[in-house]
Amino acid sequence: MRESWRWFGPNDPVTIDDIRQTGATDIVSALHDIPSGETWPIESIRRHQALIEECAPELTPLKWAVVESIPVHENIKLALPGNQVFIDNWIASMENLAQCGIKTICYNFMPVIDWTRTDLKYKLPNGAYALRFDQKKFAAFDLFILQRDNAETDYNSSEIIEARQIFEAMSENEKTELTNNIIAGLPGKMTDSYGLDDFRAALSNYQDISSDTFRKNLFAFLSQVLPRAEELGVKLAIHPDDPPRDMFGLPRVICTADDLDILFEALPSPSNGITLCVGTYSSRPDNDLPKMAKQFGPRIHFSHLRGVSRDLEEQRSFYEANHLDSDIDMIQVVKELLNEEKRRKQNDSQDLEIFIRPDHGHEMMNDIDKAGNPGYSGIGRLKGLAEIRGVIRALSA
Repeated sequence: MRESWRWFGPNDPVTIDDIRQTGATDIVSALHDIPSGETWPIESIRRHQALIEECAPELTPLKWAVVESIPVHENIKLALPGNQVFIDNWIASMENLAQCGIKTICYNFMPVIDWTRTDLKYKLPNGAYALRFDQKKFAAFDLFILQRDNAETDYNSSEIIEARQIFEAMSENEKTELTNNIIAGLPGKMTDSYGLDDFRAALSNYQDISSDTFRKNLFAFLSQVLPRAEELGVKLAIHPDDPPRDMFGLPRVICTADDLDILFEALPSPSNGITLCVGTYSSRPDNDLPKMAKQFGPRIHFSHLRGVSRDLEEQRSFYEANHLDSDIDMIQVVKELLNEEKRRKQNDSQDLEIFIRPDHGHEMMNDIDKAGNPGYSGIGRLKGLAEIRGVIRALSA
């Protein structure tokens, strides 16, 4: 497997020289300064590529191998009139990346927001900090801070009572912090941050769009992108909705193995693949990750090897666990990915190795007091990468 590391660009507190020391060989990155919907110019791609790949001859080289992500404009997701220009721009960005030799693209089709957490600094018993999603806090936000239209239809009476109690016990600072955690621009989110009024307006755009309609919009987008991706030898790797279930009344279409079956039956192109985000999929107890790794092995172009621990009493709540100490059998997942690589080798496939990276590492040790991107501290991810590397080495012996 190809060990990779996400880098957010020159302002990332974890520098390229830091990453070089981790032993990772490949970089996962994007042009975060280009607004959603605009084409990524080839000059900008090459400039960013040079920041990653150019180094003194005595240093270990790194390669920008995976893009995460080219944002899909909201007009495409909504299938609004005039959205063709944004599809064309997305394809042009893909073409420019391919011209620069970057041919694995992780993307998502989540409406309005990317991954959502209620706590960005949840203290663990060992003193480190993790990201957390608390369903009860989320309900308090949805019902009583955001005051989303018809939100109460998504909750039963006891959930509403408990959410009100949580809301009434919050200080104003706690309400502000919860709001910022949920709707502010987070790492991996490629659109602008929202204020509450903006957020309500963005949500309202989807009030009449069902999951079936939204899935058709995804397929319409991919039906134009995939033929060109095949010609270029580009592999697209869709990331699941995070958390992978309905929230905010928004349509969700990449949450389960059944969703992936529907995707690949409709669009069987070999360029149509997935990012197996183990932590995201496993935040649903009905997703069997080792089984999914085996079932969709040929479609896995990229994998985020992290896990979550779900609350026993409220399975929709979870925190980001240590990479080997979550609710899923990470060792078996890695074993299935290695088996897939063996299968590819036997079949003389061109793309033998799967890109993997540690994800959402804990904030720990000297990183606790440093400014950084939530979930993307250096030491926590290094710990996760070392653990995963050990599993790979042991299984490959």
